[in-house]
Amino acid sequence: MSATSISFSAASRRRLSRAHVTNRAFTILLWSAGILALLPLGFIVGYVVLKGVGILSIHFFTKTPAIVGQPGGGIAQAFLGSALIVGMATLFSIPLGLLAAVYLAEYGTGRFATVVRFLSEVLLSTPSIVAGVLAGALAITVLMWPIIARASEDVIRLVPIELREAATALGTPKWKVVLRVVLPAAASGLTNTVLLAVARGLGETAPVLLTSLGSEFINWSPGKPTDTLSLRIYHYALSPVKSWHDIAWGAALSLLAIVLVLSIGARYLVARSKKGAQ
Repeated sequence: MSATSISFSAASRRRLSRAHVTNRAFTILLWSAGILALLPLGFIVGYVVLKGVGILSIHFFTKTPAIVGQPGGGIAQAFLGSALIVGMATLFSIPLGLLAAVYLAEYGTGRFATVVRFLSEVLLSTPSIVAGVLAGALAITVLMWPIIARASEDVIRLVPIELREAATALGTPKWKVVLRVVLPAAASGLTNTVLLAVARGLGETAPVLLTSLGSEFINWSPGKPTDTLSLRIYHYALSPVKSWHDIAWGAALSLLAIVLVLSIGARYLVARSKKGAQ
């Protein structure tokens, strides 16, 4: 081996060594930054669990609030109200969001599509207190459907163009291609966007504060004052009654657990769809 080859090999090893050291340094730096970013979240979650786990019981989920000074009681009406309002908002926002997403991704190329996309982005960044001028479920719908529309548009655009071309080559009309090929291919991603939108709707307080009004009783009618978890937390947190503070912590823990389950479920569906596509 010549001296030139030996010198070149040594220089290559030094470059590889420096690249390895640099890679390790940046890996450690990024992991450290990620851990530092998670520390506040971990502190909040741990504190909520510590304060709220002691109040959880079967009565907490099945009974309505007790009279001040009496033990026991729960917030069953808040769980039912949250399910009622967010369920109605989901029924409203999924068709609106998916139709808007399909239009923007598959058909929208003109000025009207630009207007729709602009309005969805404006609503996406609108403070939730503005939506409070509407009725509870409609207010949550205003917040949820832009999330579904914009995120679903991106998901639909990720469907390979080859699937559309193959279906079109068989003489399938465009609407059938969208309905039977594109949407099934994007199903897991669309489910992910819906779950994230539902998680957003569950945690909103400002819209229901001005519209749902709250209630101490179980209500099955969407036309009457209805309680929600976030609204109950707000009222009890401002109360001077110590027992109500404990219930507020329990409600916060319950809401945190629900949102966490929805978020993890959404991530699981995305990971599963990517694994199946490989």
